[in-house]
Amino acid sequence: MPFYTADISDEHHEKVQVLSPEYHSYGGMEKCKGPIATLKLKEENSDLIKMLKEPGEGRIAVVDVDRAHYAVVGENLMKFAHENGWAGILINGYVRDTHITKTIPVGLWALGTCPRKSHTKQPGERDVTFTFGGVFFKNGEILLADHDGIIVIDEESLEG
Repeated sequence: MPFYTADISDEHHEKVQVLSPEYHSYGGMEKCKGPIATLKLKEENSDLIKMLKEPGEGRIAVVDVDRAHYAVVGENLMKFAHENGWAGILINGYVRDTHITKTIPVGLWALGTCPRKSHTKQPGERDVTFTFGGVFFKNGEILLADHDGIIVIDEESLEG
């Protein structure tokens, strides 16, 4: 079903949340839609690897790393996301291998790029709520992204 974030924002202006424009597209799909699956990380991405190896079922992984200047997603994680049916990944942090990630048909948005990754093992937290970019993220809400931006709305409002 085709959608445009601008149209949804107009129709549901009181219920839609709009992500700040500082997040940029680094994936092969600039338009996607799906339920949110949240993950809070420190700097290190091993819990995200586990998550992306699970069936994505069209979900979008929303990952908060508190803007830590380490790459959280690169070529390998994007391949896991694609192979397992994830629609996209939104990171409050950084990515790398963008010459490859842009060729993989999964949405990927982040603050920017960074060539290094963290080697410090630290556990993450799944299915938690958090805020970044002016949006409150929680599991099950719907994230929609296109050339105009990224929005979040609860499924009931979107269908209503």
